[in-house]
Amino acid sequence: MAQQKLEQILQNGMYGTPEIRPEERKLFLGSLAERAHIALTNGQVRKTGMYKEVLTLMEKHKDANLLINGDLTYMSYSNYVQAASKLGVQFTIYNDSKETPLGLVLAAPTAINNQASMFIKDEIFEKEM
Repeated sequence: MAQQKLEQILQNGMYGTPEIRPEERKLFLGSLAERAHIALTNGQVRKTGMYKEVLTLMEKHKDANLLINGDLTYMSYSNYVQAASKLGVQFTIYNDSKETPLGLVLAAPTAINNQASMFIKDEIFEKEM
């Protein structure tokens, strides 16, 4: 048992800790689908104005983290950042070089399993997904 533990520590030291569901984390801006309250595509974030669903969920879940795709211009997501700051919701600009169709994810600290209603399925969503 001790030999196995030592082997695991050496493997982690040499190659890093194994990441759980890396493809899903790339898609959901570093988070997992099971933690997403809501997710918007890049085009939905670029749309003028804000989706009221995002604002309502930020007001309701102040412990959530607003994840924003760093490939977007600041002007396209600035209104979400300002709203998050005003409401006391933490936000992170996610700058991974991996492409993702998602531009914004409001993620809970733990699993909430909201896959059925995490997307706003409007014409922009249908076009991009």
